[in-house]
Amino acid sequence: MSDPTEAPVAGLVLAAGGGRRLGGRPKALLTHRGRPLVEHAVAALRAAGCTRVHVVLGAGAAAVRERAELAGCVLVENPEWERGMGSSLRAGLASLTSGGARAALVVLVDQPGIGAAAMARVRAAYRDERSLAAACYGGERGHPVLLGAAHWAGVAAAASGDEGARAYLREHAQDVTLVECSDVADAHDIDTETDLGHLE
Repeated sequence: MSDPTEAPVAGLVLAAGGGRRLGGRPKALLTHRGRPLVEHAVAALRAAGCTRVHVVLGAGAAAVRERAELAGCVLVENPEWERGMGSSLRAGLASLTSGGARAALVVLVDQPGIGAAAMARVRAAYRDERSLAAACYGGERGHPVLLGAAHWAGVAAAASGDEGARAYLREHAQDVTLVECSDVADAHDIDTETDLGHLE
């Protein structure tokens, strides 16, 4: 039974990546402004109004638990993280099904330039469990993504490899509310050694 005081939109951080192009360093533990990236993602979601945050771990999960301050988060381990983001999204959505959330605001741990302002904008697109929304940057769809609970089964079924929710959102493009965020966020990914220059 859902808690009537529970905010309907839960935050979901996909933080399982192993950083193959970064020499195998878990992305969750890359340092930004003195703290691990995963902490920044959680803090931004909370500042955007998500009182409940689930974090999907994979690469270096034990080290992340030890080194990152994630008190109050639900930590979900994805044993299949090497199969790509799709498996982490499935694990994260599965962890939300029993808690009464009516939508998930999905963020990627390796996008530190996307903060609370963009997350709050996309979260504000929530209407009910059929809501679908995504940030866009100059008209190009990106993260964060808001997935209403009515879509979770479909998203999970379509998620494979590193595709995440992309295929599902493409198939349901007419139902997706695009929220322009280029004025408040920088949607770069931390994928390669060169990208590390975006970290402070």
